[in-house]
Amino acid sequence: MPPLPSSHSPIGVFDSGVGGLSVLRHVRALLPGEDLLYVADSGHAPYGDRSPGWIRGRSLQLAGWLVEQGAKAIVVACNTATAAASATLREHLAVPVIAMEPAVKPAAAVTRTGVVGVLATTGTLESARFAALLDRFASDVEVVAQPCPGLVELIERGELDTPATRALVARYVAPLLARGVDTIVLGCTHYPFVRAAIAAAAGAEVTLVETGEAVARQVQVRLAEAGLLSSARGPGRDRLLTTGGDAAAAAARRLWPGELAVERLELVGPRD
Repeated sequence: MPPLPSSHSPIGVFDSGVGGLSVLRHVRALLPGEDLLYVADSGHAPYGDRSPGWIRGRSLQLAGWLVEQGAKAIVVACNTATAAASATLREHLAVPVIAMEPAVKPAAAVTRTGVVGVLATTGTLESARFAALLDRFASDVEVVAQPCPGLVELIERGELDTPATRALVARYVAPLLARGVDTIVLGCTHYPFVRAAIAAAAGAEVTLVETGEAVARQVQVRLAEAGLLSSARGPGRDRLLTTGGDAAAAAARRLWPGELAVERLELVGPRD
């Protein structure tokens, strides 16, 4: 049996790789006293080309491991895993589950031209959850979706500002500009780490929108509702594990501010 969560228990977070660190940094900024336990499933990244069934199985496995370690809440810091597995996680877990979704609603609120672009993985864009999101919040705007195969892999290798990364970003942004977008949603948690490249390709007139800060606020709300906010006065601890190799560990250390030890986690994944 996993330990019963308390206010002193860590917040568990997982992503297909290092991308969820873009969410974790907002959680750390908003909740400095919380212990954070993060799993980067870099050994199986990216999730965007995996089947929904595989993603559900893997998400249950990762979230279950975090709960076994005492996590008092689970943050699904991955849009693709949210689309495929968030409902299943909520059915199976007794702790709060906070998930991601592309920031279509805030983008629709700030667009001036009425045309919004979304950069995301194929899995996110093809999901029923994304279609429902458009139905709810984008009925009055045109949404131009652009899948970005290969971009997660570059970020996982730590190639944030290389000619190859800039060229790939420019290739994916160009069709959005051709359609007249003035707002672009970063619909994958990896993409904030190449925000500079996206901004350079899009130009100063285009607004970039991401969801990490909103997710952090939701974590705070859910923990407060459950009476699980930490009362610690000192800074919380950061613990990061990866299922990947040396390159994934190096990328994680590069993306996290300050010193960070990266541990290896061996979890055999489900069959695709």
